[in-house]
Amino acid sequence: MTNLDQFQSIFKSADKTAYTYDVPRFDHVLLVTDLDEADAPSIAGRVRSFLSAIDDAGTRWGTLSGGDFDSVQVLLEHIENLKPDLIVTYRHLHSEAWQWPYSLGEYLDVMTQATSVPVLALPHPDAQLGLPHSVKDTDRVMAITNHLTGDNSLVNMALAFTMPGGTCWLTHVESQPVFERYMDAVSKIPAIDTETARETLSEQLLKEPRDFIAACQVVINTHGLPVKIEEIVTMGRRVNEYEEFIAKREIDLLVLNTKDDDQLAMHGAAYALAVELRGIPILML
Repeated sequence: MTNLDQFQSIFKSADKTAYTYDVPRFDHVLLVTDLDEADAPSIAGRVRSFLSAIDDAGTRWGTLSGGDFDSVQVLLEHIENLKPDLIVTYRHLHSEAWQWPYSLGEYLDVMTQATSVPVLALPHPDAQLGLPHSVKDTDRVMAITNHLTGDNSLVNMALAFTMPGGTCWLTHVESQPVFERYMDAVSKIPAIDTETARETLSEQLLKEPRDFIAACQVVINTHGLPVKIEEIVTMGRRVNEYEEFIAKREIDLLVLNTKDDDQLAMHGAAYALAVELRGIPILML
């Protein structure tokens, strides 16, 4: 390595990504349910209580009940006309497929990708799969991603939903299988010391999100936000790791990115998590 390469590496290592605090407001929250107009208020009251962290005097709550739409197209037209800041719904609207753990249902699949509105998906009310603490409050929120560094939107959204006095986990799980695949390729290059590469690369991959979380903590403290920040930065198999995190910490709400700039379908890792983790609400951005 030349002196110039060493200097560039040191310079880049010292250049840490900054965090910008900008917690969103939700002036219009729309509940989408397949219950009829008479039964919809029962779930609407529970949802509003659950989301007290984002509810203030200026929040307007609306409901689309089962009789208001009979196709994805009609539902999307309602959303376009109503222009909500947040959609709250549950898996498998107008469907019995909640009995099988293989999808989110066509309405939810399309809503998450065809609109720019965040969608909060609750456990299906008939499935009885919700964890004991599910849909009660949001004092334990977890933002999950495999690339946390610089993701201001994800952090700010998680903070917005965390109740005052609650805890917000900022997490980054680096994929162990992907890392091992790259290390296998490195091991076949004679010019690179494999063990040194393994140690230094894994350290750097985990150092960056840790540095970003530390930057988030400094800014959050400056704003006096009454939320405790916890970090989880590790390497593993993502779905398995998150299932353990959620169960151990009794998480109330997951926040994750679902859109992929390179494809129409939901981001692969996000879809796997959304389908597998059926017991708690998931906020899909």
